[in-house]
Amino acid sequence: MADMLKPIQLGQNCGLQVSQLCLGTMNFGIPGRGHQGDWTIGIDDARPIFEAAIERGLSYFDTADTYGQGACEEVVGALLRELLPRDEYVLATKISMPMGRGPNQSGLSRKHIMEGVDASLRRLGVDYVDQLVIHRHPHGIPGQVETPITETLEALHDVVKAGKVLYLGGSSMFAWQFAELQLTAEMHGWTQFVSMQNHYNLIYREEEREMNPYCARTGVALMPWSPLARGILAGSYRGSFDDGTTSRSSGQDRVRTEGLYRGEMDFAIADRVVELADRIGATPAQVALAWLLNKPEISAPVVGVSKISQLDQLVEACDLTLEADDVAYLEELYRPVENLLSIGYS
Repeated sequence: MADMLKPIQLGQNCGLQVSQLCLGTMNFGIPGRGHQGDWTIGIDDARPIFEAAIERGLSYFDTADTYGQGACEEVVGALLRELLPRDEYVLATKISMPMGRGPNQSGLSRKHIMEGVDASLRRLGVDYVDQLVIHRHPHGIPGQVETPITETLEALHDVVKAGKVLYLGGSSMFAWQFAELQLTAEMHGWTQFVSMQNHYNLIYREEEREMNPYCARTGVALMPWSPLARGILAGSYRGSFDDGTTSRSSGQDRVRTEGLYRGEMDFAIADRVVELADRIGATPAQVALAWLLNKPEISAPVVGVSKISQLDQLVEACDLTLEADDVAYLEELYRPVENLLSIGYS
């Protein structure tokens, strides 16, 4: 029997229970549609992966309106409705990124939140989403207007009160911005965020300065995206960006990966992950994920898989405990890198 994921409470500020891992679904949709079209998996190839995830106790699924320009939500919604009763899965989607060329088709204005949430529910085929994540801070995407945060927070509160969204989450932003959002919501009696999806892994650890301690102190669940650094920590690149071994690492998405990972120590740290994995009889992906899960403030990292075998590895990693010496060895080479939020957005 395959290993099973256990249910955990999502942080300390809500009663929602989720699986130990959250399945990121950016790679599912309609091949050719959207920015990740050249490595997208269609609905029939996605179905066995979803079935395997559910069999292994995975109940938390994360999508976004912008993935495949709506195609991802259509596929994820269809599969979940086919495979599970509504009260047996937790579904998150995101809002903020451009959904078209119109000036109000992106951002976090009241207009776009109201219209965007309704559009997501239509594509997903559900009456409500368990969680709505703002894909970035209201002022976090270059070129968008700076919507007053009170407008954004009140509109988010209104979609919660309308029963269309049950919980709110945040994603990559500065810790001071997140603190300001939380305290402004509290001050007005509006819904606060229960989770933070930030960019955190062995080769990008800038979040250890501010965001991680802030969330740990205030009971907000930390659920990092890209725990495997887009495959670098799983060994997909074998030491350089020129040696990609997967359709994603050698396709157009490689440019985004190069923009996210520019530290001089990145591949040296990845080599240590491989070395430790060999020593303890695990895979590099398992070691990289176990490093994250060994941090008490982390819950339900967002993982992406394209094969059932990858899913099995990551589920097994939830039971892998690293020795303190091994953690120190993995962390030792890290050098501070430019905070990506300060040069655009992470």
